[in-house]
Amino acid sequence: MNGFAYLRPTGVQEAVDAYAAHPGAAYLAGGTNLVDLMKLGVARPTALIDVGRLPLDTIEERPDGSVRVGATVRNSDLAADPRVRDRWPALSQALLAGASGQLRNAATTGGNLLQRTRCPYFQDLGKPCNKRAPGSGCGAREGVHRDHAVLGHSEQCVATHPSDMAVALAALDAQVELYGPEGARKLPVTDFHRLPGEHPERDTWMRPGELITGVLLPATTAGVPSAYRKARDRASYAFALASVAVVLRVADGVVDQVAVAFGGLAHRPWRARHTELALLGAPAGPAAFEGAVALELAHAEPLRDNAFKVPLARNLALDVLGRLAPAPAGV
Repeated sequence: MNGFAYLRPTGVQEAVDAYAAHPGAAYLAGGTNLVDLMKLGVARPTALIDVGRLPLDTIEERPDGSVRVGATVRNSDLAADPRVRDRWPALSQALLAGASGQLRNAATTGGNLLQRTRCPYFQDLGKPCNKRAPGSGCGAREGVHRDHAVLGHSEQCVATHPSDMAVALAALDAQVELYGPEGARKLPVTDFHRLPGEHPERDTWMRPGELITGVLLPATTAGVPSAYRKARDRASYAFALASVAVVLRVADGVVDQVAVAFGGLAHRPWRARHTELALLGAPAGPAAFEGAVALELAHAEPLRDNAFKVPLARNLALDVLGRLAPAPAGV
């Protein structure tokens, strides 16, 4: 491992200042992804700014019915919080599906959003990867890409984002709170991660030196039925081949509120806008669900070995939509 400086700031502003004073620095919280990348030689920060002990570890109820989750809240604590389990169950389900208890005890809310792809070409210094080394090529396009993207990819990169939590947050219309040299701002989770385009090395729309300080769960989705389902290669913890988070409210047999987000299919959580537009105001039932999901997945461009992801995602979405929809009267 390369040498690096280690700093432990006591406040958010001090952390941002420390980052600015050490070009090539990285923020460290749980370290469940960053430390692994350092061991592989993929990440080589000049300094680690340890934010794990900053006062960002609380879950706070807001007067308007929203809940603010601090950036260093552990995944285990967030998944177990009664407010989250009751009002935003898809988030709790996604966290529990994401990793073992040991990892959830260490991983943080901010770190989960910032984890990097598990593409083997990205993690192997001997392989070409535009995300790790821009201009070196994408080995996965013609190589091993069974687990890779079918939506939103480019000639430069076909990697997928690994977070389960981020998929649920995208469907729940959550916002990410940021603080950096230019002050505080918020971004919707749906706008937080980038598609690869010509710059796959840029995972998010964060500005240099910005730090995630929290995530806001909005009142607009609180208490609305939601669920998360994930398909993976083995029953033990593994990254998603495909996953889906759904928010669905039905009134008088008609879809009154809906959000659908896919995971494992793209460089970021994929909000299924075509599906949502088709479903809003439509009768809640299998025919409408199937047609609406097909509209979204018609835009998929699978690679040689991952076309199976399209029907897999379709079946997951139809299952979750069907489970959330109220049974017809008399059934």
